[in-house]
Amino acid sequence: MKEETSKVPENLPITGRFFAWFTDPAHAKYIIGFLVILCVGLFLADFTYKKYGHFEAETYKGFYGAYGFIMFTALILAAKTLRSFINRPEDYYGSKAIDSEEYPEAQLEKLEHSHD
Repeated sequence: MKEETSKVPENLPITGRFFAWFTDPAHAKYIIGFLVILCVGLFLADFTYKKYGHFEAETYKGFYGAYGFIMFTALILAAKTLRSFINRPEDYYGSKAIDSEEYPEAQLEKLEHSHD
């Protein structure tokens, strides 16, 4: 089996090396696995105590986890649907867009870069 070589620069401080671990796509499966285990653990912890709620639905075991998942999913689906209504083409503003202005060459202050 091939050993994984670190892509994190050694000149970073310890916190930088720690957080750089999370940016590597190869570590995504570990992060997702940890989050799944955490969610299942919190769901199971809901069965360890008696719940008292204002409404009857709040007393069901795992209610808040299921409710949060359903509402978050509904929010994502609503956003995708709303995007189809408010999406505009890239040149929607045409000549009135800020980035469509023509600048005089003398005012652009272009710098020449050398390849030394």
